[in-house]
Amino acid sequence: MSTKEQPPHLNVQNLHLPVLLDDVVSLLNPQPNESYLDLTAGYGGHATAVLKKTGNYNGSVLVDRDDFALEHLSDLESSGVVLMHSDFLSAAEQLASQKKAFDMILIDLGVSSPQLDLKERGFSFKNDGPLDMRMDRRQEVSAKTLVNTASADELARIIYNYGEEPYKLATSYASAIVQARLVKSIETTGELAQIIDQTYRGKRGKTHPATRTFQALRIAVNDELGQIEKVLPILPKLLNKGGRLAVISFHSLEDRIVKRYLKEQARSGYEAELVELTKHPIHGSLNDVHNPRARSAKLRVAVKN
Repeated sequence: MSTKEQPPHLNVQNLHLPVLLDDVVSLLNPQPNESYLDLTAGYGGHATAVLKKTGNYNGSVLVDRDDFALEHLSDLESSGVVLMHSDFLSAAEQLASQKKAFDMILIDLGVSSPQLDLKERGFSFKNDGPLDMRMDRRQEVSAKTLVNTASADELARIIYNYGEEPYKLATSYASAIVQARLVKSIETTGELAQIIDQTYRGKRGKTHPATRTFQALRIAVNDELGQIEKVLPILPKLLNKGGRLAVISFHSLEDRIVKRYLKEQARSGYEAELVELTKHPIHGSLNDVHNPRARSAKLRVAVKN
């Protein structure tokens, strides 16, 4: 299968529901002719809704590092939208260097449903597939790379910091991974999940023991937290006066970075570039109850002074 070919069993439109769509559109409050930058466009759910309100396709840019997702945005591209195959940090840096500015910016930090559900992408252990987890398949380092080459200390650090596993458990998982790869290279999501499952000691809950390890590896492979920390200070430069910024996060580590940045802005007083419109985050578990992928989502919105 080529990297741009859609598997016949996958219906993107049925699988991918944009998270907190009504709240995003309401708080971004798109007006006719306003420009829009979507730094994580995915399959265009949020973008389509916003652009229907603005009608400004030529003045809008959609970014994603997943080539598979960009293939499904051809209709928006033919309407005049600019597509960028890039991670959101590199795209933001490039657009800022070009002195571009927009009336609305959205960053949805979640993994898209097709990424999770396509076993070929290697994000989930529910369907056994190659141990990949790269959002951008052009990059060299994959989850397989980390699992088979990182030291036990490095793996423990990743699982502890990014998976938020207890340190003792993180070190146990890391040791088990290193021991297993001495016998045979760990190639698939199922193999890794089995190693974690066999190492786990304790009462079994509804969540598979490997869940946090998979989250941790995904974050490490894609430098997700580093990208968020670096992109936030760039975003005010990309907003027109009165422009709105919406950020959707999906776990505490992401939301903590966003919350801290907006608090720093608030403490800047008259020098603040952004003012938060959502004093408390909007929760997907309350505002998007029909979308199971929205359960852990938090939406924060700010406006540029």
